[in-house]
Amino acid sequence: MNEVAHLSLHVPEPAVRPGGQPDFSNVKIAKAGAVPRPAVDVAPEEIRDLAYSIIRVLNRDGEAVGPWAGLLSDEELLTGLRNMMKLRAFDARMLMAQRQGKTSFYMQHLGEEAVSCAFRKALAKGDMNFPTYRQAGLLIADDYPMVEMMNQIYSNEADPLRGRQLPIMYSSKAHGFFTISGNLATQYVQAVGWAMASAIRNDTKIAAAWIGDGSTAESDFHSALVFASTYKAPVILNIVNNQWAISTFQGIARGGSGTFAARGLGFGIPALRVDGNDYLAVHAVAKWAAERARRNLGPTLIEYVTYRVGAHSTSDDPSAYRPKTESEAWPLGDPVLRLKKHLVLRGVWSEERHAQAEAEILDEVIQAQKQAESHGTLHAGGKPSVRDIFEGVYAEMPAHIRRQRQKAGY
Repeated sequence: MNEVAHLSLHVPEPAVRPGGQPDFSNVKIAKAGAVPRPAVDVAPEEIRDLAYSIIRVLNRDGEAVGPWAGLLSDEELLTGLRNMMKLRAFDARMLMAQRQGKTSFYMQHLGEEAVSCAFRKALAKGDMNFPTYRQAGLLIADDYPMVEMMNQIYSNEADPLRGRQLPIMYSSKAHGFFTISGNLATQYVQAVGWAMASAIRNDTKIAAAWIGDGSTAESDFHSALVFASTYKAPVILNIVNNQWAISTFQGIARGGSGTFAARGLGFGIPALRVDGNDYLAVHAVAKWAAERARRNLGPTLIEYVTYRVGAHSTSDDPSAYRPKTESEAWPLGDPVLRLKKHLVLRGVWSEERHAQAEAEILDEVIQAQKQAESHGTLHAGGKPSVRDIFEGVYAEMPAHIRRQRQKAGY
């Protein structure tokens, strides 16, 4: 008789462990300007190859090249650079504040600033983002007050959420920023539902869903793709592939699909990959997807190829699972330095102006921090007020409670 072979379970492993030599040979990088820009109404099956390439605009010399270039003016690019610099300075101050015991928790965006800052500029007022904890650039780029963000991080008496959320889980309807969920991936299917509701109302607003590479392993991610493709929801499905989940490499969640963008192909959703450290490329692809949604052509899935330079959070030590020098080997560079180089090349920026802007932005962040830290502690008396209990829970205080308060002399 033939001997039956025993089965074995395949468990993906990272190419490099701590102490090893960083290796990004698996990241196939297309030449800047080489990936074509299809018509917005293209059939998904005609652009399947875009799920396996990387759309880039800025080349190694800092030039903007190819069919995805030319959408932003110098002034818009300068604003984008300042937004990324502001987010980076904000991160540094809040990370320091956590180390000083002023807040319990923080999550930084170092190396990923272009993704959220550029994307926000492709949206219109009234559009709604359903973000994760690493898209604060959506607020920064929409001029949301930094002091309000800090009030929320500190959970002080001026906290707009009145202590009802973890630090960094902001919320602002006016700025198109749906409250962040700590349960990863749940916001993805919510974004699709919001987009469907907008379409049912014959509105003009679109939604944007956000998720990290690790969370695409959650069932909510796949449920969202089912509903988005079936009902052609006006939604942009964003996947931020920063190479690492909390402490596991991307191969665990990606499985055998090759790329995260390729997940969309089986659902008939146009899927693109973009250089997440290229401000111009991120904006151009986001603008393309937003126009597709507004023209009632359905969803688009975008994978942003980037790198998480810092720790997952202040509770994480990345040296336990990846080489300490890995960020230095990342082949797509630093988003701030790349846009700076482009603007210097165009003659609208300089080293001197950059240094001055850094100082001005740092001062702005410090002043906001001082203002936030001047507020007292939420519930300083030890008990929440009636306002804290009911405001934000009920649209209007119930009549019987109002009567009870009146009888009690409130």
